[in-house]
Amino acid sequence: MKAVWIVDDDQSIRWVLEKALARVAIPARSFDSAAQVLAALETETPSVLVTDVRMPGEDGLSLLHRIKQVRPDLPVIVMTAFTDLNSTVQAFQKGAFDYLPKPFDVNAAIGLIQRAARTDESDVSAETTHASTPKQAGRVMAQSSSPAMQEVFRAIGRLAASSVTVLITGESGTGKELIARALHDHSNRAQGPFVALNAAAIPKDLLEAELFGHERGAFTGATQQRRGRFEEAHNGTLFFDEIGDMPLELQTRLLRVLAEGSFYRVGGSQAIHANVRIVAATHQPLEQRVAEGRFREDLFHRLNVIRLRLPPLRERTEDIPALVQLFLQNSAQDLGVQARRVSAEAMRWLSSFNFPGNIRQLENFCQWLTVMSSGQVIEAKDLPPEVLEHVGKQGCELASDAREAEPDGQSVKIGASAAEGAAGAITDLSAVAWTRELAQEAERRLVRNEPAVMVTLMRDFERVLLKAALAHSRGRRMEAAQRLGIGRNTLTRKCAELGLDD
Repeated sequence: MKAVWIVDDDQSIRWVLEKALARVAIPARSFDSAAQVLAALETETPSVLVTDVRMPGEDGLSLLHRIKQVRPDLPVIVMTAFTDLNSTVQAFQKGAFDYLPKPFDVNAAIGLIQRAARTDESDVSAETTHASTPKQAGRVMAQSSSPAMQEVFRAIGRLAASSVTVLITGESGTGKELIARALHDHSNRAQGPFVALNAAAIPKDLLEAELFGHERGAFTGATQQRRGRFEEAHNGTLFFDEIGDMPLELQTRLLRVLAEGSFYRVGGSQAIHANVRIVAATHQPLEQRVAEGRFREDLFHRLNVIRLRLPPLRERTEDIPALVQLFLQNSAQDLGVQARRVSAEAMRWLSSFNFPGNIRQLENFCQWLTVMSSGQVIEAKDLPPEVLEHVGKQGCELASDAREAEPDGQSVKIGASAAEGAAGAITDLSAVAWTRELAQEAERRLVRNEPAVMVTLMRDFERVLLKAALAHSRGRRMEAAQRLGIGRNTLTRKCAELGLDD
């Protein structure tokens, strides 16, 4: 069996892969530079080449390009710690068999190498894509090191030379249009137009004319001929956002266009050919809408050729710091101010938030922080109310757990542990005097070994806060609840629990 060649300037990486390959009886040979590999290729050929991207001298992508010129059938696996969209796509465009982000699971890496070694010539050529001019589209999506997004990056690389229809699914705000733009920008249609149409944002009566265009006099107000989105996207990409909201009658026309490749303008009699790549997106479960009779099953199968699922932000929290930095830089540039920095504690709080609005909500938070924060460094106390409320609810859950615990020695221990965590969170809210006094009071109670410190402090805190709000609003509970940022029913329940009704 031919050896697997490993190219990396990091000796530890070479050693780990060599040992792992030896355990499965695969011979390996290591190199620390691209020049050594190119010299060895003049007399030998490996079964698989595994190369790093960032290396002194010639980098891995340049090495990949040169190898494909002299050994087009050699499977090449690219590995790097810089897991961004453009690097991934360029690797596939230059003919990589696959992409291995660092740090990697050794067993997964060996499995990938074994699969590459078994790949015959036809398989390798099927993986090879043709180069196109990459653009800097979707920098937001490129800021990701999560495994789920790496799979999306791989798919974009493999689809670069194809015009196959793609369906992108995911919650609102996950960046589906950015992925659609990345698919276009890294495709052979990159020089053509990218046209986006939101099926949910255009009135039903206007959607057909918007999509297919209309002839002069086709309906009242049609004073001149107008091209539709299909014509505008000729030789490019047409992106259907929220395709699940498209009316049924228009779904029928769209299906005919996808099947026949041509359409008629509204009021027209001449067929117009459409050379368009379709990318659709939805946050709705189309299978369910098909079962309900609200989406055509045949159109669903036409669109569902390749499906890409975008994970919500709560499933890729490791990306939040990089996204925050990017959004703060963008906001500062828009406003002409210096970019804010986020403290470690504030970043932990942001990363713990579940972001129901996903990336769009995070971007809005960063714009809010750029405008509203008073200092250059954003502290935990400066975060948006939604984040502070979320952290507060987490503290209340800890207090509830402590109240429900049995009054034995173990419950006291659980309560004290919860108090330490919640007291730490509350203390970090601000450096103002009252939080320092709160920290001192918590310390005094902990020194006295008081049980359930969290419970008693939370009750005292809520009692004082509710009394102050009710006094400020002169007893008007609706106003007090609004000023506190809670519901009126919540305020009434808490008043009853804390004995304030008396």
